[in-house]
Amino acid sequence: MPPALSPSRAADFKQCPLLYRFRAVDKLTGPPSPAAVRGTLVHAVLETLFDLPAHERTPERALELVEPRWRALVEAGPELADMLDSNGDTDESWFAQAAGLVERWFELEDPTRLEPADRELYVETDIDGLVLRGYIDRVDIAPTGAVRIVDYKTGRCPDPRFEGKALFQMKFYALVLWRLRGVIPAMLQLVYLGDGKVVRYVPDEADLLAVERNVRAVWAAIERAAVTGDWRPRPSTLCSWCEFQALCPEYGGTPPPLPLDAERLALDPARSGAAVPADD
Repeated sequence: MPPALSPSRAADFKQCPLLYRFRAVDKLTGPPSPAAVRGTLVHAVLETLFDLPAHERTPERALELVEPRWRALVEAGPELADMLDSNGDTDESWFAQAAGLVERWFELEDPTRLEPADRELYVETDIDGLVLRGYIDRVDIAPTGAVRIVDYKTGRCPDPRFEGKALFQMKFYALVLWRLRGVIPAMLQLVYLGDGKVVRYVPDEADLLAVERNVRAVWAAIERAAVTGDWRPRPSTLCSWCEFQALCPEYGGTPPPLPLDAERLALDPARSGAAVPADD
């Protein structure tokens, strides 16, 4: 199969080649954090809410979905049942925070006036032998045919200095949809439930062609690193949030030995069992 790349893996390499290696090649991952799992739960609630008739999409009905969606997540991953206690969180406060995020969404959008064309939509397209793929939270299509891509973020809206990663993800999705359907999305919308902010961006053809060039350049750099084994770190202010500091040479750590099939794993991150963050 041709190599495949998601926006999260592309963003990893742009941020730090060693981070890409840890996730795509070494397939390192820690236990899910309460915040990440809470985000997964909130996404599941908002997706399921649209199964209800429009007039039933109320905050009360949405909150009623929290418990059954949590049970479904635990059935799929029993280890989640012990997550809250092991992380020093209490069930009551954790669920209250999840419920608060769900309620805040109703302050930002009115689901009784929305009929999404797609939810959790898997998209994939081939660009000269490289498959670009990912999952879009929601796609809305207006009566005029205008397309809006919507992504829910359960954190806070980032400082403008760090906003580029989220917009890159959205432009990546817009590029894939454009190549698939021949229509440039009219709006990219990021809904930040952590602080109730909405970021909107109107892409154009020049934007998406620039993203395509950027993705090609990133992939060429990944290919070089895969062949040479040179996955040097790229220090930045984002290092403070990196979960792999203990293995990073910049912090006195030593990465594990490269796997024997490191080159294959590096060139097929989307199909090699690579660790996938919650926002992928």
